[in-house]
This record gives sequence, structure tokens and C-alpha cells, in this order.
Amino acid sequence: MRPSGRQLNEMRPVSIETGVTKHAEGSCLIRVGDTHVLCTATIEDRVPPFIKGSGLGWVTAEYGMLPRSTTSRMRREAAAGKQGGRTVEIQRLIGRSLRAGVDRVALGERQITVDCDVIQADGGTRCASITGGWVAVKLAVNKLMKVGDVVTDPLISPVAAVSCGIYAGQPVLDLDYPEDSEAGVDGNFIMLGNKQMIEVQMSAEGATYSRDQMSLLLDLAEKGVDELVSVQLAAVS
Repeated sequence: MRPSGRQLNEMRPVSIETGVTKHAEGSCLIRVGDTHVLCTATIEDRVPPFIKGSGLGWVTAEYGMLPRSTTSRMRREAAAGKQGGRTVEIQRLIGRSLRAGVDRVALGERQITVDCDVIQADGGTRCASITGGWVAVKLAVNKLMKVGDVVTDPLISPVAAVSCGIYAGQPVLDLDYPEDSEAGVDGNFIMLGNKQMIEVQMSAEGATYSRDQMSLLLDLAEKGVDELVSVQLAAVS
């Protein structure tokens, strides 16, 4: 039995509320169980120097956790004077995951910056950030298309992410914190809506795993991504 009482293949409740900030071109609040992340997308008519003049667009991301998003207060990274390694790793993951679902030629030479701020953490914050980040990008792109700045939709597919792992010897979908902290194997699966893989992060936290077990986790991840994509599309329709 999982601590939450969920079935092995059962996601936490997922909801996406859009238009939650006044100024961002695209914004949403994604809730995956007790993990809540605010995602905003900002459009700028500039790109990084290394692609300037190429005609290609760019999508990048920043990620952070608010001080009381966890059970005890964390110090703000700004107060420490630098970002932690985990933060840098996660925001790079979010950026390259979202870029995988973008036709950068169709986007044109402009940049979309996705800010993901974790309001409350209960496991799976990077996955929620990617899933909500795509919704924020989609809403921002819709505005570009509405005014004619972009003619063809540059988003080729939804991008969603979910965690899976081996908990108490069983493959489980969508780990919350009690499971994540005790899982023998922990993985994050990022996919396009058509099941094409973007990235898989798998690690043996307390036990190694077999190819058969990984196949079971991939099956669970596909089920979870299917459900997430349905929520994403409902949010932007």
C-alpha cells in the first residue's frame, strides 16, 4: 500500500489554472497533489548572442523554490549570492525539455523565458514545472499568433513530465515526497504528447533495477503523460 493510499498506477490529482498573473504573456498555476508551481512565460524580441542572426527562436527557463515551500524554511538563494547546483540542473532540464517541443524556425528570432516558482513542494517539482511551463508557453504563443507576429504555431507537441520509481519493491507512478524519499529507484520521464522521448533520468537510490523493471516504469510514465497532456490541452483550449 502506498502512503497516500493510491493505486500503483494512479496519479495524484492534477489541475492547471491559467491566467493567474496580470503581466506575463502566459501564466498558470499547476497543482499535482500538494506540489504547487507558478509558471510564467515572457516573450522578448531578442535571442542569446550565439544564435543571433540565425532566424531561430529560443526557449529558456529559470526555477526556484520559495523559502516555505518545504516543511522548514529554506534560505533564499539570492541571499546566499549564488544558485545551488540542483537549481541550475533543474532549470536547464526545463529549458531543453520545452525546446524539444518547439519549431524554432516558426517561432522566429525571439526568446521565451519560462519562470517556474515552487510555492509548495511535495515531490515532483521539476516534472510539474515542465508540464505547467508548456501551458504557459502555449498561452504566450497564442498571443503571438493572435496579433499575427507568428503565422504557424511553433509548438509541435505538448511536453509533459512525470516521475516513476520502485517503492517498497513495486513500480509506482507519480511519486510524492514520502515515496520519493524512500524509493529504491527514482526516475523522471519527459515526453512529447505523441510519446516520443525527450529525456529520462533514472537512478538507483537504494537498489539497482532490471531492464524489465525499467520497461514497467516506462509503461507507467506513458500512462501518466497521457493524463497530463489531457489536462494541458483542456487548460489551453
